[in-house]
Amino acid sequence: MIHSPSESNDSNFEEEQEEPKPCQNFFSLDKVLRTRQLVFDFDGERPIPRLREPLDLFTIPSTSCPFQGVRWPIECEVIRDKIQHIEWDPSEPEPFYQPTGDEQAPMPVGGVRGNTVYRIDPATKSSYFTYSRVGGSRGPIKSATSCANHQEEPTLAFESRFESGNLRKAVGQYDYELTLRTDLYTTKHTQWFYFRVRNMRAGVTYRFTIINLMKASSLYSAGMRPLLYSEHAAWLKGEGWQRTGANIRYYRNNTEQDGKALYSLTWTLEFPFDGDTCYLAHCYPYTYSNLQHYLREIISDPVRAAYCKLRVLCRSLAGNAVYVLTVTAPSSSLAERKAKRAVVVTARVHPGETNSSWMMQGFLEFLLSDLPDARLLREIFIFKIIPMLNPDGVVVGNYRCSLTGRDLNRNYRSLLHDSFPCIWYTRNMVKRLLAEREVVVYCDFHGHSRKNNVFMYGCSDRKDASQCLQERVFPLMMSKNSTAKFSFRSCKFKMHKSKEGTGRIVMWRLGIRNSYTMESTFGGSTLGDRKGTHFSTRDLKSMGYCFCDTLLDFCDPDPAKTKHCLEELGLLLRQEVRRKLGREVDSLEDLCHIDIESSTSGSNSTESDGLPVHLLNATNQGKKKHLRSRKERNRLRQERVQNVVKVRIQEKTMCFGKDTKKQKVMLYVILVQNEKKKKQSSI
Repeated sequence: MIHSPSESNDSNFEEEQEEPKPCQNFFSLDKVLRTRQLVFDFDGERPIPRLREPLDLFTIPSTSCPFQGVRWPIECEVIRDKIQHIEWDPSEPEPFYQPTGDEQAPMPVGGVRGNTVYRIDPATKSSYFTYSRVGGSRGPIKSATSCANHQEEPTLAFESRFESGNLRKAVGQYDYELTLRTDLYTTKHTQWFYFRVRNMRAGVTYRFTIINLMKASSLYSAGMRPLLYSEHAAWLKGEGWQRTGANIRYYRNNTEQDGKALYSLTWTLEFPFDGDTCYLAHCYPYTYSNLQHYLREIISDPVRAAYCKLRVLCRSLAGNAVYVLTVTAPSSSLAERKAKRAVVVTARVHPGETNSSWMMQGFLEFLLSDLPDARLLREIFIFKIIPMLNPDGVVVGNYRCSLTGRDLNRNYRSLLHDSFPCIWYTRNMVKRLLAEREVVVYCDFHGHSRKNNVFMYGCSDRKDASQCLQERVFPLMMSKNSTAKFSFRSCKFKMHKSKEGTGRIVMWRLGIRNSYTMESTFGGSTLGDRKGTHFSTRDLKSMGYCFCDTLLDFCDPDPAKTKHCLEELGLLLRQEVRRKLGREVDSLEDLCHIDIESSTSGSNSTESDGLPVHLLNATNQGKKKHLRSRKERNRLRQERVQNVVKVRIQEKTMCFGKDTKKQKVMLYVILVQNEKKKKQSSI
């Protein structure tokens, strides 16, 4: 049941208006201090005072009230246009781009071709986040395309000042050089792009080249294509996001930033309609407003509301709500509820990994459905689900960081409650859950920019031979339930020191043995009948369905499936040892202590380590104005006196020979008295 503030306030109002029963034998209620927290139950004529049941700190509004508006950093300009896209999937899987070998890197734009047609303020007037408001900057929206109006030939009109948008600058006329905005309050992390274009001509070939990407390798080199959305196509044909682009090439350019090489992505395309409004994106967008719309649908449905409670776990740095759902079937008794085990699922800690939100929506759609397997899951488990861990980053169009300028998935061990509220409250929620019941599985949904397919990273305990290979059972079952999309060979279970602050490893150290991240590619599949094709939103949501199916297999009371998987895992691992090390291993214990895994390829985790930028700034200022404590000042004064005494004693010794101990003590007393007199005179 979803409890809303309006319902709670109505019930409170009725309690407050209730006339207290008279009682002369006990005490007069009129003399009791008036408070909303004290209520009275009556046993006959005897009033029994008690504290009112506490309301939740944060609650979801009723369906008659809108969700809170989206909060932006105060320096961000936000256009008032409402951006909406229809959800659609192509009838056939879209193939990867096949390179011809003739793809050329375009010449740098210069001269007449170098006119700037779009430029926005990078929104970092301050070096760190200060405060936010709904709708961003208070001032009027400045024109970002004024240069385009002075061209003899028509140019595209660009825009990215909307939710999750990312484009800072566009230069050119038909060949456009694009510069992405780095994550707010950083100089790094350029990969996510999402922007609008207008004023195009159908049949004309346009080239787009993003010139400030920072990763040395990309799925664009393996056939991945950008995404295009046409409003005309959506209105006329009911078509949504589609893969687009020809002459696609990802390459190192001749520029650097902070001593590191930059890379370019270039592609050409022809727009289908004249004067259309189109959008280009790295992956299927999924904004904070999209999530709020989906959650509103859930709480508006009385059937789903019966087994789904929606609450606000905390507020982000900018004040946006971080939602948590509790999904379980109503229990007939307290003992039955306590006997249920828990599953924790989170997503979108990295804001540019929109594919994780589509997997999360698929997971929720299955779990909240009326399918027999969904009902069984709700009977067996209590689900704690956080669909968007980093709403601030999603809102401003970051790729990896929150408004602290740091990667939240490297700070799960942090004690900085005010700087990292989203993950601090998540970790504490899991701690409380573990104190009440067993958590069977923890999984954090992610996106991956360098590998195709879907796969998992887990945690292997090489010290406990009895648990050897147990952490690999769930991913192996996933691969059996989704043979054309999930790759078990891409799964890794090594815990690297640089990843100690990730949710996966921190939850494992809290005691969750099956702790994973599930990574979905931005590209597509290289497996089975889906080989060489992109993932659609339907494919991504299907991985959420598959996760639910695998949970039932993994927790089947009949151990036959688990036993079969362990036998298969032992065989697979022996084959890997034989192939890589050229030797045989017989015992399971010896097998567990052999390390044959390579590193988990991904981002450089050190890029977003350290204090949040606003605290780093405060620390630097503090170094300039360091104030010593009274104890420290007294200690330094005493050291100065002792140093003076030593010097005077050395001088007397040199002049008069060796001093007696009594003379040294007298000299020390005199010097101390002189220091006190100097101090009093200065006062």
